[in-house]
Amino acid sequence: MGVRLRGPVDALADGAFRAAAGDTAPPLLERESSLAQLNEYAAQAAAGQGRLVLLGGEAGVGKSALLERLHRDLPDARWSWSMCDGLFTPRPLGPLFDLADQFGGALLDCCQAGAGREDLFRALLGQVSTPEVLDVVVVEDIHWADEATLDLLRYLSRRLRDAAVLLIATYRDDGLAAGDPLRVALGDVASQRCTRRVGLAPLSPDAVRELAGQSRLPAPELYRLTGGNPFYVTEVLRAGMAEVPPTARDAVLARAARLGDGSREVLDAAALTGSRVEARLLESVTGCPPSVLDELLESGLLVADGGWVRFRHEIARLAVAYAVAGHRGQAIHGLVLAALRSFGCDDGARMSFHAEAAGDAAAVLRYAPAAARRAARLASHREAAAQYERALRFSGGADPAALAGLHEGLADAVALLDRWHDAETAGERALALWREAGDRLREGDALRRLSRIRWNMCRGREAVAAAEAAVSALEALGPSVELARAYATFANQRMLYADHDAAIDLALRAQALATRFGATDVYSDALNTHAVSNAVKGLDWAGQLRHALDIALAGGHYHEAARAYANLCGVHADEREFAEAEKYFELGVAYCDEHDIATYVICLRGERSNVLERIGRWDEAIALSNQILAEVGPSPANRLCALTRLGVMRARRGEPGVWECLDEAATIADAAGEPQQQVPARLARAEAHWLAGRPDAARREAELADDACATTGAWHRGAVAAWLRRTGSPRPVRGKVAEPYRLLLDGDLVSAAHVWTRLGCPYDAAMALADASGEEALREALRIVTGMGAQPAARIIRQRLRTLGARSIPAGPHAATRERPFGLTRRECEVLDLICAELTNAEIAAKLFISAKTVDHHVSAILAKLGVPTRSAARLVIGAGGHPSRVATTLITSPSSTAPNR
Repeated sequence: MGVRLRGPVDALADGAFRAAAGDTAPPLLERESSLAQLNEYAAQAAAGQGRLVLLGGEAGVGKSALLERLHRDLPDARWSWSMCDGLFTPRPLGPLFDLADQFGGALLDCCQAGAGREDLFRALLGQVSTPEVLDVVVVEDIHWADEATLDLLRYLSRRLRDAAVLLIATYRDDGLAAGDPLRVALGDVASQRCTRRVGLAPLSPDAVRELAGQSRLPAPELYRLTGGNPFYVTEVLRAGMAEVPPTARDAVLARAARLGDGSREVLDAAALTGSRVEARLLESVTGCPPSVLDELLESGLLVADGGWVRFRHEIARLAVAYAVAGHRGQAIHGLVLAALRSFGCDDGARMSFHAEAAGDAAAVLRYAPAAARRAARLASHREAAAQYERALRFSGGADPAALAGLHEGLADAVALLDRWHDAETAGERALALWREAGDRLREGDALRRLSRIRWNMCRGREAVAAAEAAVSALEALGPSVELARAYATFANQRMLYADHDAAIDLALRAQALATRFGATDVYSDALNTHAVSNAVKGLDWAGQLRHALDIALAGGHYHEAARAYANLCGVHADEREFAEAEKYFELGVAYCDEHDIATYVICLRGERSNVLERIGRWDEAIALSNQILAEVGPSPANRLCALTRLGVMRARRGEPGVWECLDEAATIADAAGEPQQQVPARLARAEAHWLAGRPDAARREAELADDACATTGAWHRGAVAAWLRRTGSPRPVRGKVAEPYRLLLDGDLVSAAHVWTRLGCPYDAAMALADASGEEALREALRIVTGMGAQPAARIIRQRLRTLGARSIPAGPHAATRERPFGLTRRECEVLDLICAELTNAEIAAKLFISAKTVDHHVSAILAKLGVPTRSAARLVIGAGGHPSRVATTLITSPSSTAPNR
């Protein structure tokens, strides 16, 4: 058996499966099937089919007890244990460093050398990929994981399939918010072929009755108070009290009260120090003799863990920690901080936590910024932001330059989390402080940062003004990296405002300075802008943009790589090259998820919603747009695309809520003042008015789009020209337009429709045919829009057919079908049946002979239509009505209640 550094796994409900007065562990109650699943997955892993098992359940439900039993079942495996600490802002990749201490070798060497995260990830994978032995790697409590650790799980989930590894990650599944990073990560890893889920439920009344055994506590009352939670049950039983305490906390404190004064002081110090505490640290902080630790271990509150001790369960630690008086807690944290210093602790996150709790401002300012920078390097941007915020809470005596640096770091961290108002506040404060300090170079760079931030807030004129001011201030100081960044930012602004010649000139200046100073991040950013401007001008662009991506990836420049992925996806989508757009969407989302870059994940999903709308997958486009709006909150740049898509698709289907979306979209687009944003927003409004029978209002909106499109690309110009023609505007076409629009404007409507069909755009094909005067073309248009559920367009086409005197015009769908807001397709019914049968996406794909990616799309659409967040919730909805096929059929037949280039 391999290295084993932990002591007995916590009986968070171990005690729930023991007699109150003894240590004999009877069989686990109501865990037989879960244990059998884990043993099956271990056998698969031992055969070279690696498995990631997500072991979920509420706090205290018995996850660790189950793993202890599995450990006894697999004595020949090599076991390694790690955990995420919920006490303080965590050290990024804490579990990986735990594992490094156990594995040693190349992984430990990389950790000690301060290697980057990709090297650390590869080293861990290499360490556990030896075929000679089954590696069981446990990561406990990932509900407290930092972003880098969640990214590690994503990384491993994609690469375990051929390794003899059983990776088990435990987490609490109660209280997870919809946008919790863990929920997103679980969704990501669950889609991988190697991933399996095991969920633990609370115990039944019968099991609680069996555990109550010979105690004097009435089993029904015990179950009512504990809800069947094994830890709560155990702690109540162990307290040995005559009556059931109201909470498990009281049970834990009752046990702690039996300790001697010295032991209780050590227990308090341990509770405040963390989930696992070095024994020598406790001895240093409290001066306790070994006999005190022995008493705590004998009490069962703490257990040995190699050179460490830990609480049997986190709930117990929290109960003790919350009971420590504030003044005593502050003093204990001060002693812990001093002891860690004497040990040479280099964990900035740990040190800054104790410094804050001790009220030691100088120590906070020493450790928190270093922890923030380390977190940012490892792409744990939430942890970086939390550390900068911690430092700023204690920055009253800091000099202006140091304080400005903290605000800049915070602005950069929260910007990547899509917290733009916080980014602006921090950026403005940094600018004021650099001015106070008289540092013109940093002042110019702060202006450049504010320009980027304000663009994302769709405050275009302010963004341009800040970019111009940055260039003016920095040019006066001579060549510098900061000036290169300012040129790159200003180039981006000119590109966004469709001044592409100026954008290219500024981008070339930025590239020249970036080459001179070796700033590959700036070079990538400027080359990216250059490529996008070339695309709009009809010049070669793809090679440039791919090169910008390659430079960013090679240099580890996360923001620049994410922007390159977003623009590759977006420009290919604008060119109607949907397969290429899909490729960069998938690569980009995976990259941004792994590197905790939330704002570009949203941007990429906005691009995807555009693609889904264009290729006729409207249900998925609507579901994704709704999801984006629910998640992004007030961030206007990332709301705009979703609002425009959702508004126009509601108009096409004759659904309510059109103008609440399109009015907000127009407001945001006008505030930004960028043609690439204004044109789609105005054309969506033109279409909505036209579909509603308001041609004059439609023409006014089309002409507003025309006012903005003079310097846009051929696709935008073509779309504007088509709507000017459709609404009867006399305005001429502004320059060259894309092929299907050229054919439409030339009057060759059937050929235009053929081009749209070849590109994969059915609604555009139908709209081209709808402008025809021949009955055959109109009937084909009617067939297409009817199949897509576009009833307003179908009404217009039927009226045109009647005007032509056509007979036997197909009627619309039955009212009950037409009015349903959440109708499932036939294929979605089939997928829903298999979801209810608890098949994975891969298993569904195999059964229906479709790709797993297609299943992903169907599942997203089904969840959106049913109005539920998860597959489990969908099963509950269906289970309430009987057999899935019958319920799905009922749901179908019964009534029921463009992202910009950056």
